[in-house]
Amino acid sequence: MSEPPANVTTITEFLLLGIPDDQALQTLCVTLFLLMYLAALAGNLLIITLTTMDQRLQAPMYFFLRNLSLIDICYISVTVPKSILNSLAHSRSISFVGCAAQVFLVIVFAGTEFALLLVMSYDRYAAICHPLHYEAIMSRGACVQMVMASWFSGCMYGSLHVAGTFSVRFCRSNVVHQFFCDVPSLLALACPGDQVLESAIIIGSCGFGFVCFILMVVSYGHIFSTVLRIPSAQGRFKAFSTCLPHLTVVTLFLFSGIITYLAKNLTSSLFLKVIISVLYTVLPPTLNPLIYSLRNRDMQKAVGKILARSRNIFHLNM
Repeated sequence: MSEPPANVTTITEFLLLGIPDDQALQTLCVTLFLLMYLAALAGNLLIITLTTMDQRLQAPMYFFLRNLSLIDICYISVTVPKSILNSLAHSRSISFVGCAAQVFLVIVFAGTEFALLLVMSYDRYAAICHPLHYEAIMSRGACVQMVMASWFSGCMYGSLHVAGTFSVRFCRSNVVHQFFCDVPSLLALACPGDQVLESAIIIGSCGFGFVCFILMVVSYGHIFSTVLRIPSAQGRFKAFSTCLPHLTVVTLFLFSGIITYLAKNLTSSLFLKVIISVLYTVLPPTLNPLIYSLRNRDMQKAVGKILARSRNIFHLNM
């Protein structure tokens, strides 16, 4: 058996150095993180409340949207609160177990969201291309099974990556140049040659993700060809309007991740890498509720109803 490298270190904690040391920049980052986190919580909790209480929002599309909002709350809560607390406490540390849990949860929620977006594209395909069979295809039981399959695939995806990432030996420092524990930053600390397993898992995951992306493209190809055959302009607009929010969210989610990992390889600025990482960890959970609310009339009516009810209660109490 070959001897392990002499400079292998036993790491019990990591130091997260994503937030800059400059006090003014640190305050700015913490403030922006806090505002975006509160906006994400408020927006997603509002969608969960509306799709649970409003009887007009009980279609399968809103059932999936409610689960997407739940995932987004969990997704952003894994990274941002820890970063804010560390900055306020003037601490940079995260335990080895905490770092592993953060890697696992980030990938679980990201993988589950991607799988759920695929399910939501199938829902739009069934609604527009097979409207007469829609209720049979997207029955309550089928919707629950699809959501469970999304969570299961996310958990499997997270388990594989955390096993691959933490099977390596760390030969470099324990400094993670990121505001949370992510796979690329941790692999940069690994001993040479120890990244083979995780690299294979990443390649396999990218291949599977590409297949899912092709399935989404095929679904929307059928959707657009069906919509274009609708004789009335109003009918075409209504069909497109039901797809546009989902298409926007998919584009935001996929391209933020692609841009992030491309930019990480193209830029050497650590601060720029951290800013770019915000694209796929903070921005989608914050913007998703806004995208769905702005383009959906039923959601707008439900929000209007709540606001009107709040005004009536306020006037009664005056």
